[in-house]
Amino acid sequence: MLGFGVSIEPQLWTLIFTMVRVGAAFIAAPVFGAITVPLPVRITLSGAIAVLAMNVAHIHPPEQVFSLVTFLSVAGEALIGLALGFILQIAFAAPMVASEAIGITMGLGFATMMDPQRGASTPALGNFLSILLTLLFLSVNGHLILVQLIVKSYTLLPPGAWLGAEQLKNIAFFGGYAFMAGLMLALPVGFLLLCLNLVVGMVSRSAPALNLFAVGLPASLMVGVIALFVAMPAMSDYMFIIIRDGLDATQRLVLG
Repeated sequence: MLGFGVSIEPQLWTLIFTMVRVGAAFIAAPVFGAITVPLPVRITLSGAIAVLAMNVAHIHPPEQVFSLVTFLSVAGEALIGLALGFILQIAFAAPMVASEAIGITMGLGFATMMDPQRGASTPALGNFLSILLTLLFLSVNGHLILVQLIVKSYTLLPPGAWLGAEQLKNIAFFGGYAFMAGLMLALPVGFLLLCLNLVVGMVSRSAPALNLFAVGLPASLMVGVIALFVAMPAMSDYMFIIIRDGLDATQRLVLG
């Protein structure tokens, strides 16, 4: 009890309960869930957004802290938060698919580097496209839109609600979007490299003594770099579409 006769325990329990959904969303979402974001920063952001959500929506956590109902409620909150962040993570996987399609054709499949978002070794081209997609996501205030959707989810999906079978099916079907968007993102450069490989194949058939690797690999690298430079404006425009589709899918999950 405080000196003014106000108990702090109910408000603290409500804050912790609200932070479960926000923290779960930040774990799965891009940018916020990057390994380079320190854990104290993530916890501080979760608490600040939880306070905002408590002022917007009337959140009533379970009365008993240690009970089966509380466990199920916390599990439901974590599931909703993970789903909100995972949908955007699916959309952000498109550059990796595009880099695999382009890098193997260019001969850059062996070039890898450490991805600051995931903390794992990824193709160098995929790392470049992922950083570009992240910068575009931040430039259109996608992180603020994600926070707005998380806060709005407390009104449309109040604590105690679970994701329905239709919503889970939509998340599973949206997983195919990463492959479709990745191939569409790689289409301008991939088509040009495919034409180059056809030409190199016809030349190698007409001149069997020609060293295919000595000619084809440098030509693929040179044409691939030039094609990336020329097609980058079109690829950037499609990245905006990927961001929009990811945010729309997240909004549809909230709206049910």
